[in-house]
Amino acid sequence: MDPHSHLIYLDNAATTFPKPSLVMEEMVRTYSRIGASPGRGSYDLAVQCESFVHEVRQQVSNFFGGDNPDRVAFAYNSTDALNTIILGLIQPGCHVVSSRLEHNSVLRPLHHLRARGLITFDLVRFDGNGFIDPQEVADLIKPQTRFVILNHVSNVLGTIQPISEVGSICRDRGIPLVLDASQSAGLIPIDMQTMHLHAVAFTGHKALLGPTGIGGLVLRKGIEIQPTRFGGTGIESRSPEHPGAYPYRLEPGTLNIMGIIGLSAGLRYIAQQGMENIYNHEMSLTRALRDGLASLDRVRTYCADTLENHLGVLTCNAEDVDPEDFAAILDGDFNIATRSGLHCAPLVHEDLGTSPRGALRFSFGPFNSLEDVKAALSAVSAVAK
Repeated sequence: MDPHSHLIYLDNAATTFPKPSLVMEEMVRTYSRIGASPGRGSYDLAVQCESFVHEVRQQVSNFFGGDNPDRVAFAYNSTDALNTIILGLIQPGCHVVSSRLEHNSVLRPLHHLRARGLITFDLVRFDGNGFIDPQEVADLIKPQTRFVILNHVSNVLGTIQPISEVGSICRDRGIPLVLDASQSAGLIPIDMQTMHLHAVAFTGHKALLGPTGIGGLVLRKGIEIQPTRFGGTGIESRSPEHPGAYPYRLEPGTLNIMGIIGLSAGLRYIAQQGMENIYNHEMSLTRALRDGLASLDRVRTYCADTLENHLGVLTCNAEDVDPEDFAAILDGDFNIATRSGLHCAPLVHEDLGTSPRGALRFSFGPFNSLEDVKAALSAVSAVAK
């Protein structure tokens, strides 16, 4: 079979594709059965829908080691959830600690708030292997530090950060730790209790294998998020004040029921297949790609000398080839989908020395195969010759 006759999708860090058939089938089946508006009526269908949503809250809470399903709030995606957390936590004059590994979904809200004189923030650097040092986080904490917010896994480098160690520091200092689990949720076990996390933001359409348009946040007891949007919730409708009870305080408007169904199905698929099995499969492909790229003189990979504490993300450049052209050739000539540019993480590329053009990123999903790796290596070899 011609290896170029079908799409080889290696952009799973952007969104996983394809989705499991279980997810697609369950979205159609369940939405056809209970596709009403939860909490907006007393008739049986609306009650069934509300009950289903609560079941998924419990499912999500269990998945992340939360302590109360009512403190699971659904959002459009992790960017939406992160904005809700950041804007709902800050106080005028407070200080925030984050890192230079962050995605713009964290960097831009922080910049927006600082530009308006509301906060200050400091960013910890990462080392030559792509990891932050927990002690450097500790060194940046000040008396006015309101919270620490960190990426669990870099979407550029695939490096898994030492979050548990940072969590212990934050616990000892009495500082909430917020986790951006956009890349990690579905591939790495996350336990809010043992990792000392106060809040987790996640998206459904990446490693959780659900559809786009669904994500959320999970809050432990002891952290309070002020609402940043207001509107109908289906309760306390006579009051002009937005409800203060969770999850309603963070969920104005009608929920994305189709997305919640797909998220639930994605979680069930992961449980059936085994998270560790999915992770090991993707890492075996990543190692094969890394080893193959290492044999090409004109190709450089970043922070991939060791793939310990790593996900299936590999970023590279080819000598004298613009990353955008690189991706276009792989797409047009070889039908291989990758991601080029700055990956919405400009500070990572500044520190790698790849700014302003960025780099080419390969990222694996559960349905990729060793044949995909071989095709990618053949294509890169042809481009970088």
